[in-house]
Amino acid sequence: MIQYFAHPSSIIDENCKIGEGTKIWHFSHIMSECIIGKGCNIGQNVVVSPGVVLGDNVKVQNNVSIYTGVICEDDVFLGPSMVFTNVINPRSAIIRKDEYKKTIVCKGASIGANATIVCGNEIGQYAMIGAGAVITKEVPAFALVYGNPARQNGWVSEYGHKLEFDSDGFATCPESGEKYLLLNNEVSKIGLIVCE
Repeated sequence: MIQYFAHPSSIIDENCKIGEGTKIWHFSHIMSECIIGKGCNIGQNVVVSPGVVLGDNVKVQNNVSIYTGVICEDDVFLGPSMVFTNVINPRSAIIRKDEYKKTIVCKGASIGANATIVCGNEIGQYAMIGAGAVITKEVPAFALVYGNPARQNGWVSEYGHKLEFDSDGFATCPESGEKYLLLNNEVSKIGLIVCE
């Protein structure tokens, strides 16, 4: 029994695993051997190539291409018309399917509209990639990056707010109250501030 929604205009190839509550919208193509988790939303005109893995609650906006070699962990957001690559030096006349590079987008990361992710680079958990960015290297967890080529321009919380660290390396998310520590150019969440 199918426990996900697929618009009649979408195409889902054989041997795909699609989780409960996932929605696949107009003109999208889910190719063979894909694994799509629970509660995902696949917008219109999306291509999910063979062997791609999407975790639970992944949101894929319209016109996104997710190529073989990409793994998106839980709660990832892929903005409209962003694109992944999977070969470093593509040529039409040379077959390089055995050279696909793995790209991992870690839990909770967001990638903005029209961004391009050059293959083989990991996007750290809860990182935020700005619209139109071109990612050419690894992105640390909680990093805010944008531009072409993308450069880091600060840090963000799990809720997506820019973090302002004090002289001791502490910052608080204004929405959640969660506290973060910046140490040795790495950010970690250290707990929730409880107000009485």
